[in-house]
Amino acid sequence: MGKDKLRKFAEIDTFPNVYQLDEGKALKGKWVADHFKNTNPVVLELACGKGEYSVGLAKLFPERNFIGVDLKGNRIWRGARTGMDEGIHNLAFLRIQIEDIMDYFEAGEIDEIWITFPDPQPQDSREKKRLTFPAFLDRYKVLLKKGGKVNLKTDNDGLHAYTIEKVAELGLITHKKTEELYKSEYADAVLSIKTHYERIYLKHDKNINYIQFSFE
Repeated sequence: MGKDKLRKFAEIDTFPNVYQLDEGKALKGKWVADHFKNTNPVVLELACGKGEYSVGLAKLFPERNFIGVDLKGNRIWRGARTGMDEGIHNLAFLRIQIEDIMDYFEAGEIDEIWITFPDPQPQDSREKKRLTFPAFLDRYKVLLKKGGKVNLKTDNDGLHAYTIEKVAELGLITHKKTEELYKSEYADAVLSIKTHYERIYLKHDKNINYIQFSFE
């Protein structure tokens, strides 16, 4: 591991807006009361990377709380650092394996979920790692409040098509769907937040897919 990564791992261990592994379990069911100290809704961004989308959402919606979730601490460092430097108090980060998400949140604790440009896991052998694989969707259904929505924004056409297929198979409700986000009616301020990687995709004329769905 390089010196810069080691430095970032050491630093996030001191950040008040980052919780790592077992440390976050103590907040299960108590994120609003014990961390954010308000009564506002909680929104998760899964596979948040550098946290650019969580930062953007937190700025747009100060009346909501946002938690970026990822395992890679050197990436989380960027979003967490920005949150502290800019005084974004409705923003936190959780460094865990997303497979273990049920250990960190109570049923019905989450109001909305965002999945932005995750690893598409294109190999058939990796299907169970896709963040819209049915086992993950089962977790989201438990964590979300009634009517809570899941948003997937991805450049990967295969993952988008796979998600549409699973949403249909499971009888879930699709609210929005497009294969050309920036040519669609949905490209509002929220969906126009761009991560570093999305900017690269767009420079190469890659289409951006989006789907929003719920369980009821």
